[in-house]
Amino acid sequence: MAGNDLESMLGSLLGGEGKGAGLLTALIAAMSHGQGSGSLGGLLETLARSGLTAQKDSWVGTGANQPVTGDQLQQALPDDTLQQVAEEAGTTPEQAADQLARVLPDAVDRLTPEGEVPKASIEDLIRRQSR
Repeated sequence: MAGNDLESMLGSLLGGEGKGAGLLTALIAAMSHGQGSGSLGGLLETLARSGLTAQKDSWVGTGANQPVTGDQLQQALPDDTLQQVAEEAGTTPEQAADQLARVLPDAVDRLTPEGEVPKASIEDLIRRQSR
C-alpha cells in the first residue's frame, strides 16, 4: 500500500490528526525495514523490550491509556528509526518523539478495540476500523 493511502487511513482513524498520521506512517515504514507491511505487534514488542510494557499494555487493554513521553520513545526506538521518522516528517528526532508520544497511545488503543494485538498488518487493522 502506498504511504499516502496509509497516512490517509491513519488520519481518518485518528480523527483527522494529519501530522500524527504522517509520523505514524513514517514510524511503520521505518520499523518494517523494507520487509513489507509493518506489524503493530513488532512495534509494541520493541516498546516492551525498552521498559514500556505497562504503557503498551494499557493502550492494548480496555482501560485508561497510560501516557508516554517523547524522552521514553527516544530511548525505546532505535536511533536510525527515529531519525528516519524525523526526516520524513521534516522535523527533529526530539520533536518527532514528542509528537508520537501524543498520538501513539490513542492510535494503538483504536487499533486494538478487543484488548489484544492482532497479527494482521497495520494497513489491514486500519481497514477493519474504517468500516
